[in-house]
Amino acid sequence: MAHSYTPGLRVAENTVVRKERRLPLLGEVLVKTGDRLPAETIVAKTELPGKVQTLNAANLLGIEPDQIEQSLIVKPGDPVEEGQVVAEAKSFFGMFKSKAHAPITGTLESFSSKTGQVIFREPPQPVQINAYLDGTVIEVFEREGIKIETRGSFIQGIFGVGGETFGVIHLMVDSPDKVLDESTIDGDLRGKILVGGSYVTLAAVWKAVKAGAKGIVAGGFSNMELKELLGYEQGVAITGTEEFGLTLIVTEGFGKINMAHKTFDLLLKNEGLKASMSGATQIRAGVIRPEIIIAHPEQALVKETAEDVRGLEAGDVIRIIRAPYFGKLGKVSSLPSALQKLESEAMVRVLEVELENGENIMLPRANVERIED
Repeated sequence: MAHSYTPGLRVAENTVVRKERRLPLLGEVLVKTGDRLPAETIVAKTELPGKVQTLNAANLLGIEPDQIEQSLIVKPGDPVEEGQVVAEAKSFFGMFKSKAHAPITGTLESFSSKTGQVIFREPPQPVQINAYLDGTVIEVFEREGIKIETRGSFIQGIFGVGGETFGVIHLMVDSPDKVLDESTIDGDLRGKILVGGSYVTLAAVWKAVKAGAKGIVAGGFSNMELKELLGYEQGVAITGTEEFGLTLIVTEGFGKINMAHKTFDLLLKNEGLKASMSGATQIRAGVIRPEIIIAHPEQALVKETAEDVRGLEAGDVIRIIRAPYFGKLGKVSSLPSALQKLESEAMVRVLEVELENGENIMLPRANVERIED
């Protein structure tokens, strides 16, 4: 079975990596251009507004909406505690009092004399972003974030789940065809990014989580076990927000597929070094790949060769990277030169592929990546 380097997935031993780190809302940038930072450094921070809750105080107090202002004993903008009395009204000649209580801890934000509603807002949620890479700040976006640059090794996978993390590369197998199973996981693996070969089992993932591992990189994983791992069917939306204890990246596809030798050898060469990784993946337009980055800021940059960047040719072995044939291998039968119309009415360049089971299909060229035998 074809199992080596996929040019469509970048695997570079020595390259320049730049990343923009931006806040979701305007905030404060904490570093400046030229600063050399470790990946864990907080570079910017902001606060997300808390959730809003409303209280129909006029109904609770038995008053008209236009009387709500004179009934308030807490002013807009004042902090409140859950259960605190925020408004009251007298009845029966002042003998009895009706009271309205704050539903949350937060702030009384505003009121309406037309509806009698009082609006409360929960405390703001602090948001911080880190540098993600060991590198140098090359640009600052005022109140938004930064651009950071580093030199080092860069590896893309075909699919991943889990967010950004950091750890030390730790090989668990001695060749790219070996399976990373439960019996392989042993001892304290806190802070480690575990590297397997052709496959990682679900049992191994759970055991690695308990052992404190930060991430796992392997050639393949079961799509059925992915559903069990996440607790739901993974759709076409972007991944990277899943929380199950670590970040998982597969470099080749679903099933047992030997990790590409170039990828495995590069990870072996960097064993014991710190790496940044992200499982964020998007297969459709605006493709996002899961990645592993090992920074070598002091390393002189060597130009990457272009030996693997030629176009597709008849006879090339390819992997399909979009549904409904995602992860399947095949061989290019022909490359029609004329544009062809898809069901979506788009006119694109296509290729004919013979799958491993002998089935022949026609696909857009953008849906495949070449691999070596």
